[in-house]
Amino acid sequence: MAKMRAIEAAIEVLKREGIDTAFGLPGAAINPMYAAMKKLGGIDHVLARHVEGASHMAEGYTRTNPGNIGLCIGTSGPAGTDMITGLYSASADSIPILCITGQAPRARMHKEDFQAVDISSIAAPVTKWATTVLEPAQVPWVFQKAFHIMRSGRPGPVLIDLPFDVQMAEIEFDIDTYEPLPQARPAATRKQVEKALTMLSAAERPLLVAGGGIINADACEKFVEFAELTGIPVIPTLMGWGIIPDDHPQMVGMVGLQTSHRYGNATMLASDLVLGIGNRWANRHTGSVEVYTENRTFIHVDIEPTQIGRVFMPDLGIVSDAGKALDRFLEVAREWKAAGKLPDRSAWLAQCQERKRTLQRKTHFANVPVKPQRVYEEMNKAFGRDTCYVSTIGLSQIAAAQFLHVYKPRHWINCGQAGPLGWTIPAALGVVKADPARQVVALSGDYDFQFMIEELAVGAQFNLPYIHVLVNNSYLGLIRQAQRGFDMDYCVQLAFENQNAPELEGYGVDHVAVVEGLGCKAIRVREPEQIQAALQQAKELMHKHRVPVVVEVMLERVTNIAMGTEINAINEFEDLAERGIDAPTAISMLD
Repeated sequence: MAKMRAIEAAIEVLKREGIDTAFGLPGAAINPMYAAMKKLGGIDHVLARHVEGASHMAEGYTRTNPGNIGLCIGTSGPAGTDMITGLYSASADSIPILCITGQAPRARMHKEDFQAVDISSIAAPVTKWATTVLEPAQVPWVFQKAFHIMRSGRPGPVLIDLPFDVQMAEIEFDIDTYEPLPQARPAATRKQVEKALTMLSAAERPLLVAGGGIINADACEKFVEFAELTGIPVIPTLMGWGIIPDDHPQMVGMVGLQTSHRYGNATMLASDLVLGIGNRWANRHTGSVEVYTENRTFIHVDIEPTQIGRVFMPDLGIVSDAGKALDRFLEVAREWKAAGKLPDRSAWLAQCQERKRTLQRKTHFANVPVKPQRVYEEMNKAFGRDTCYVSTIGLSQIAAAQFLHVYKPRHWINCGQAGPLGWTIPAALGVVKADPARQVVALSGDYDFQFMIEELAVGAQFNLPYIHVLVNNSYLGLIRQAQRGFDMDYCVQLAFENQNAPELEGYGVDHVAVVEGLGCKAIRVREPEQIQAALQQAKELMHKHRVPVVVEVMLERVTNIAMGTEINAINEFEDLAERGIDAPTAISMLD
């Protein structure tokens, strides 16, 4: 067998497991890994400006294509603690990423050595597995186990912590006979599926809720075929947005307190049975369990046994990988369709489509400063069906989910549960790195944009072009809106008179100057009639210079976006669409 350093064996395993890209920052305790990558080749490295940024780049990379696993690397101490937010975000959304950290030599780990911290204990609550490797001979097998864990059951992140002397030690390892371990994924039985279809057939107004687990299983085509076969209307979750195209007649809207459609909530409230596949009944989707479940029967299919009943008790629970479940659902549904056993859902679907046509929010505002709704209208005009949107949290993301259109799986890339500010820029860079041909459009409010703005330099250095729409109201808009319940507007103002940029008229940070200082391009827009031309110019600049291009739209300072505390009690702060001209890019026109 071959003799090699333990870290060289780790690099060989990474390549055999399909890793060809890494995001990270070198440092003293992880330099052996960088030396091994340089010596052995085969792994392209993107140098982040912040280790948290590297972890979010890895997330974006994983979320882009089926089978991807993003790799992020950092040194000891604060590099690992900086990655915790990325691990939390990945864990919350069932996203596999591998974080590798350097560590002090084993003999000094307990001596308060420089930048020595028990990172595996810190990371344990937000990973599927976190371990510090203490025996060099275990290194390749720890990496093998890491990939098995990330891919099996409910996907999720892993952290491997490598002491310096463990990396440097020589071991015997035969890479020629190495094979990845098989994935372990539960499958629904025919008996379970027949029971579920019997319940669906007995219902008068059933719905399918499509969760992110369907995307993780790469089973979107199977899901759409099942929906079409049964004729049952579909409600995607925020993490499942794009599984079925927005303009598909069976896509009847998203449900929730914030990232939802009026017609989606109305249809959910009119339903009598819900089959959820690969979803987790997130509270921003459901609101209170009492309202969400009232007078409805529920079937829940999930890959993780402990997800069944976590939020509320379903009438039928099925533990299964979404893809394997849909294989069996399709098998039985085809038989029942041929035998004439599936009910006709056309009348119920027509009711859902009528709600989708008539319950639209207004987007066409001519106000100056710009109202945010108009920005999304112009984005719908400028960007086509192949556009991939990347966003995190805030009023910008909530409004995007209410007004933008998504047509393909993995073309709405969003950290659904954790929602860390600063996520958008590095995640978008990870998406572009994973799929350079994809048209990527990121969306941020000004606070999210400022959190990790330095990562734009990564896009300039490594030629990772995309368009970033920055809606700037110089406010923590979502927090300000939440503070209305406390009758305050406190510590959420970002505006100030910038002595170096008086032309900003009190909006504070000169984002154009900062973006250009980081090697990218930027355009500022003040009037709604200028937005379309700016977006077209951004496309030209992006293709010409091969760098991120920011389009900053100066918004009115205060806009309240539709949301509420229950799905039957959403506050609509703006005028509703009464004619087609009020919402000219709505997915289903009023007239």
